[in-house]
Amino acid sequence: MEPIPRLEDLPDLTGKSVLLRADFNVPISGGEITDNLRIRAALPTIRWLAGQGASVTACTHLGRPQGEPDPRFSVQPIREYLTAVAPQVRLLENLRFDPRETSNDATLVRELIDGHDAYVNDAFGASHRAHASIVGPPEHLPSAAGRLLTQEVEVLSELRANPRRPFVAVLGGSKVSDKLAVIEALLESVDALIVGGAMCFTFLAAKGHAVGASLCETDMIDTCARLLDGPVTIHLPSDITALAPPGEIMKPELGGEVRQLGVDLPAAFLGVDIGPGSAAAFADLIADAGTVLWNGPMGVFEDPRFGAGTATIAQAMADTKAFTVVGGGDSAAAVKRYGHQGEIDHVSTGGGASLAFIEQGDLVGLRALRGADYGHS
Repeated sequence: MEPIPRLEDLPDLTGKSVLLRADFNVPISGGEITDNLRIRAALPTIRWLAGQGASVTACTHLGRPQGEPDPRFSVQPIREYLTAVAPQVRLLENLRFDPRETSNDATLVRELIDGHDAYVNDAFGASHRAHASIVGPPEHLPSAAGRLLTQEVEVLSELRANPRRPFVAVLGGSKVSDKLAVIEALLESVDALIVGGAMCFTFLAAKGHAVGASLCETDMIDTCARLLDGPVTIHLPSDITALAPPGEIMKPELGGEVRQLGVDLPAAFLGVDIGPGSAAAFADLIADAGTVLWNGPMGVFEDPRFGAGTATIAQAMADTKAFTVVGGGDSAAAVKRYGHQGEIDHVSTGGGASLAFIEQGDLVGLRALRGADYGHS
């Protein structure tokens, strides 16, 4: 596959204007940024461009506004943060305030590139989407991948092609259907797959276990049975942390007994986390691995009653001598919550993008860059 162009492939930028597509989709509460990882991750690219004598206009999406201005999703807190750490950068308002962004409208592309001499994509977390700011500018301007995008692609490409063995993948999340293509792609390369989170109950049902009131995709049971019969071992929980009625997730004031059970749950019990025995067994597999990829929590860790499984996996990821990759999203949030972000080899800035890359080996945003005019003519 043809490599993506890098910053060094751009023409001389002295006195030039660069449009930078960043991923500043950061959590904001009460007007304050609560996790600035994605902004800090873009600073090496910003500083390199400034060092080349370029002026930089950055653009990003933030949240999911419905194609019109919404003050809840204003980038003003990000603009203020950038003023402190990269005052030379001008930041446009939220791209998704304009419905033409997600529809990849050519008129928006022309407006974005107007007055700019080059384009840099450093938004790995958005590069699996064919949006105007991702795929449009490379059709018109010399274009390249920023430092963050390049690093993400290098790490995930190595993970797909040449992992240190044994290669163990840990998957959580709600639905098998959401991750089926990723599961099938991983089963082509991993030595073992660990499944936790709510999607483990569909696999347990496929083995004939009673899953109580837990989330279970009955239309995926046969698929799970097929995957379990494959050549790669899929490790499932051997015990479950379950919540009895009238309890509800995130509402401890409603009561409801939290009980450690086996893998056959009473009818009204809701599985909310892997049990301590499963967490210990999974941690042992992680300890003995050469490479570990983790995407998706083991339980509803946002509720402190059901965070033990995820906390154990985060600790195991920090302790292992394996090369560790956390695939963004909730897993990255969990690693941060439990204080292990500095002990992971690579924390991806894009959950959906990292899974899409693992599944496909490419992203639409990368293909757009490969087709760009590098400015060497």
